[in-house]
Amino acid sequence: MSLWRTKSIEASLADSHLEHRSLKRTLGTWDLMIMGVAVAVGAGIFSVGARAAGDYAGPSVSLAFLLAAVTCALAIMCYAEFASTVPVAGSAYTFTYATLGELLAWIIGWDLILEMLTAGAVIAKYWGIYLSLVFELWNWDVPDTINLLGLQVSWGPFLIVAVFTTLLVLGTQLSARVGAVFTIIKVAIVLFVIVVGAFFIKVENYTPFIPAARPTEGGSDDVWAQSLFSFMTGAAPAQYGVFGLLAGASLVFFAFIGFDVVATSAEEVRDPQKNLPRGIFGGLAIVTVLYIGVSLVLTGMVPYTTLAEAEDPSLATAFVAVGADWAAQVISVGILAGLTTVIMVLLLGLARVLFAMSRDGLMPRALSVTSDKRRTPVRTQILTGALVALLAGLTDVGVLEEMINIGTLSAFVLVSIAVIVLRKKRPDLPRAFRVPLSPFLPILSAVLCTWLMLNLTTLTWVRFLVWLAIGLIIYFAYGRHHSVLGREQADVARAQKVTAD
Repeated sequence: MSLWRTKSIEASLADSHLEHRSLKRTLGTWDLMIMGVAVAVGAGIFSVGARAAGDYAGPSVSLAFLLAAVTCALAIMCYAEFASTVPVAGSAYTFTYATLGELLAWIIGWDLILEMLTAGAVIAKYWGIYLSLVFELWNWDVPDTINLLGLQVSWGPFLIVAVFTTLLVLGTQLSARVGAVFTIIKVAIVLFVIVVGAFFIKVENYTPFIPAARPTEGGSDDVWAQSLFSFMTGAAPAQYGVFGLLAGASLVFFAFIGFDVVATSAEEVRDPQKNLPRGIFGGLAIVTVLYIGVSLVLTGMVPYTTLAEAEDPSLATAFVAVGADWAAQVISVGILAGLTTVIMVLLLGLARVLFAMSRDGLMPRALSVTSDKRRTPVRTQILTGALVALLAGLTDVGVLEEMINIGTLSAFVLVSIAVIVLRKKRPDLPRAFRVPLSPFLPILSAVLCTWLMLNLTTLTWVRFLVWLAIGLIIYFAYGRHHSVLGREQADVARAQKVTAD
């Protein structure tokens, strides 16, 4: 059986109509835009930008956000072309299966599971931490852990994951409506912070816009903390300057992850040929404007050196520095609301990828059964919710943060390549959206995403390779032999052999 066998577009579309293994189309353009904003505008807008400005880019962090947004937009164009052509659950996994073959589809599906599982656990963990912070700010004495069978369990992550797992089981549209409420609240808080912060801007804080480069103290001594690019080239890790700006773009890219998750809901979208591209690009545009607005206010309020000196820089650092201590309360509520919707969309995306892989037989087929009434993958949703809750509540997930980025970027690279392959293999397919200047822009997307991957640490790459090795063991031990496509091709080959004999 070939490792490079591909699943036809027609077969993927036919699977979306299978009885008890299909999803209900309920989402429109507005729902998709809200979903994109919901998953992207989280803690990152309040903290990642401050860290990138203080440690890497200085005031030019706004350019870092812009570069990350352009990179994301290039990849998202490829997603939009695919999703409008093949409106089926699974996102990059499904697209790769149709173009580059089953083995690479498995790898990218396994990467997406890594991205969404670790992201869901990390965000759920932080949700619990910020919930405790809100309790402290309001002088409420509520313990953040409970003793369960001798284990100290963080109850916050369990609570939020359980709530949204239940909502997603009840229906995608209901979850989207609840998420829309939280999204509107957090966007309102972000706009409020931008407007208030603008009154504290001092133009001199923007100078120098790109600070002069300088070596990172002790950076070359820690091999595991170096970027893979520095490790391979022997270049000394540096702060600021052009390379600092690029490193900052790699860091703030974390704030744009999740738009690929929107594509996983393709099978649940009404009129996906029109609504998917509009929803994805609309959400990305809103998020980019918010991020650049926050970064300009942040670096205009205080010198970047103030952020560099802070142990854990955030928007609150800037407001406290200018005497607006009250902002910490507003920001903590904004972070909590922001993290809430991120968890919801990640749980949705994780379940949909696992659903698509199980429907193809690469994971146990029982996970692709949907409920009769609401047509949601109940078993898969509960399983993924339990895994995220356990990982967040019982482990230290902070060490896995960069794994989220490498999982996302690897998916972006393969989708960028796959869209070129599909143009060559199936030029006849109707495409509601086409990536302009193809193949130049898809190739540029793959190159930029690869560059951002090279700026992640060597330790992250080692962990990523270990994860891939585990995935390959599972594929060769189970997935390859239970593949629906593989069995169908084997049946055809046997029938042809009998006929020939």
